[in-house]
Amino acid sequence: MHTDGPGRTVGAVSSGAVPVAAAKGSGLWARVFAALYDPLLWLGERSGMAARRRDLLGRARGRTVELGSGTGLNLRYYPGDLDELTLTEPEAAMRTRLTRRLHRGRSRARVVDASAERLPFADATVDTVVSTLVLCTVEDPAPVLREIERVLHPHGQLLFLEHVRSESPRLARWQDRLAGPWRRFAEGCHCNRATLELIRAAGLELEDVQETSWRRMPPIVRPLVMGVATRT
Repeated sequence: MHTDGPGRTVGAVSSGAVPVAAAKGSGLWARVFAALYDPLLWLGERSGMAARRRDLLGRARGRTVELGSGTGLNLRYYPGDLDELTLTEPEAAMRTRLTRRLHRGRSRARVVDASAERLPFADATVDTVVSTLVLCTVEDPAPVLREIERVLHPHGQLLFLEHVRSESPRLARWQDRLAGPWRRFAEGCHCNRATLELIRAAGLELEDVQETSWRRMPPIVRPLVMGVATRT
C-alpha cells in the first residue's frame, strides 16, 4: 500500500482495505458501539484519562502512527510539530466517526484503513507508534508487537496506555469470569490481558512505566499502565 513520505499529511481516508479486519465491525452492534463509545468513556475521560492522554501523546515526535484510533479521542493531544500523523482504524463505523472529528478539527492527520497486524509502512520508517486501549482488543498481541518493532526506526518509541490484568488476585478472578461477556460487549476487548508482560516479552525496552487506575469505569478495566517502550 502506498504511503506518503515524511512531512506530508492529508485529511483523507485510504481506499486500501486490509482483509484481516474486513470481517470485524460489520454488524449492527459494531455501529451501535461506535456511536456509544464516546458517551461510555465520558466520565473516565473527565476523571483523569484525558490528562493521561495529554501527558503521553505530548512525547510523540517525527513520523507518528496511531493504532486503532477509534473515534479520535487522542487527536487534540498531539504536538503540532509532528512530521506526519497517520491514524489507522480497521473498523468502518469507528473510521466514519474518526474522519468526521478529523474534519471538524481541521487536523492535518490522515486516516488509513489498516489493521494493527498488517501496517502499510516500510521497515524502520516510523519514529513513534501510539497504542491507547488497543493491545487489549486485538485477537493476538504478538503479531501486532512484531509489526510495531518492524516499522519503528532504531531507537523509535512505542507510547502505550492500556488497561491490564489486575495484580489483585480477587479482581483478576472477576476479570477472568467476566472476560467472555465483556469481550462480546466491548467489541473484542480482553479485560484480563497481561499487556505489560507481553510488551516486555516482545523485546522492546520499557521506560518510565506508570501504573494507575481508570477512575469512574467498571472495575474490571480500571487497572492501567502507561509508558514508553523503545526499539533497541
